[in-house]
Amino acid sequence: MRYLTQERAPIMEALERMKNNRLVPFDVPGHKRGRGNKELVDFLGEKCLSADVNSMKPLDNLCHPVSVIKDAEELAAEAFGAAASFFMVGGTTSAVQAMILSTCKPGDKIILPRNVHRSAINALILSGAEPVYVNPEVDERLGISLGMKVEEVQRAIEENPEAKAVLVNNPTYYGICSDIGAIVKVAHEHGLKVLADEAHGTHFYFNKKLPCGAMKLGADMAAVSMHKSGGSLTQSSLLLLGEKINAGYVNQIINLTQTTSGSYLLMASLDISRRNLALRGEEIFDKVIERVEYARDEINFLGGWYAYGKELINGGAIYDFDVTKLSVYTRSVGLAGVEVYDILRDEYDIQLEFGDIANILAYISVGDRVKDIERLISALADVKRIYRKDASRLMKVEYIAPIVEVAPKEAFYSEKKSLPINETVGEVAAEFLMCYPPGIPILAPGERITQEILDYVRYAKRKGCQMTGTEDMNIKKLQVIDRVGKNGVMV
Repeated sequence: MRYLTQERAPIMEALERMKNNRLVPFDVPGHKRGRGNKELVDFLGEKCLSADVNSMKPLDNLCHPVSVIKDAEELAAEAFGAAASFFMVGGTTSAVQAMILSTCKPGDKIILPRNVHRSAINALILSGAEPVYVNPEVDERLGISLGMKVEEVQRAIEENPEAKAVLVNNPTYYGICSDIGAIVKVAHEHGLKVLADEAHGTHFYFNKKLPCGAMKLGADMAAVSMHKSGGSLTQSSLLLLGEKINAGYVNQIINLTQTTSGSYLLMASLDISRRNLALRGEEIFDKVIERVEYARDEINFLGGWYAYGKELINGGAIYDFDVTKLSVYTRSVGLAGVEVYDILRDEYDIQLEFGDIANILAYISVGDRVKDIERLISALADVKRIYRKDASRLMKVEYIAPIVEVAPKEAFYSEKKSLPINETVGEVAAEFLMCYPPGIPILAPGERITQEILDYVRYAKRKGCQMTGTEDMNIKKLQVIDRVGKNGVMV
């Protein structure tokens, strides 16, 4: 009989053994299973604090796993159909960065859509890799970026034969999927690795009614946010590897930036959640799909709002759609998505995942109750009745194609100057500027600042979007490349 099966949770089991042994702690953390911090115990509970421990031989070590963590990672790899997996305690940000740092060295090119999370562009700064952007199509009505067309990826590969990898979102924040299987085929024919950002695609691996997970379609690596739709604790994620990836080298890359004090709370949550999905995933996501489809139908019945779904699929830039995503177009009722987001939180005590210029996203999981969904539907009916406005004056552009002047690393580490934001047209950004969530840069280091971008930023701020990424916390100034060197000569 196999020692390891999907019914097991090796890290959780090791923690339980440690508790039963009544081990006396003369190591960190200093709260000593909570005894040194009563207020923390009162808030989080004794069970939680008793599992917040340091690495020790019986519990293994995240940096170099050889026992229970290794077993848990092997079970995760098996559950997701990967050759190997790593537990990540720095969120999917660290997993995305590990993928890029593992495949790209300074000066290497990587092909990716511009509507990537900032973590991917941060990885370009760290690695020195240069982006080749495949600008996604935009749904003009919804104002959202779509997927990458296979022919556009192929063209980018042919024009950049020295590129090392292709990064694909599977899916986007809004639920849009590219034809990742065909992209894998094209990329592999040209010797490129395929990296998948599956921050919003954990559930793809556990239900046949959903789009296919990247690893099952032959991708080389995938970054998976177990904490989003997989049920684990915030900040816990997985990095999945294919057969042709050197796991030992990837482990070295991970250890360049990941903590040496891995949280056993996060790791145990990954272990337990993997077991839950492996044993009950099909049933779990059947319920999620049913609830989201109900919500989508009811919201569309209200009129005005548009909760979109599989009808968007066109075989190209929208190859498939994640039906668990309750993305709702708001502009037709005269409200920006972020305005609806704020109204629902402030007036109805409903917290959405995010709102942008024209859409909201309600993230529905197995933890949502039918009565909660009914409350959201009722609130949207109310919002339309009370707050509806003339839609004609709302901005229609969501995606602005970047003009890349300088590689991200070069721009980020360049000589800089700070200018009032309204005086930066024509300059080259030396820092990020984005709305968060979702954390997709409006401007990234090395990109030309245009009037269109500034108009968009001004509009987004006025509507209530939370801007991040800049050194100036008030977003009144931007860091740009100082093209005049110390000797006064243009550079």
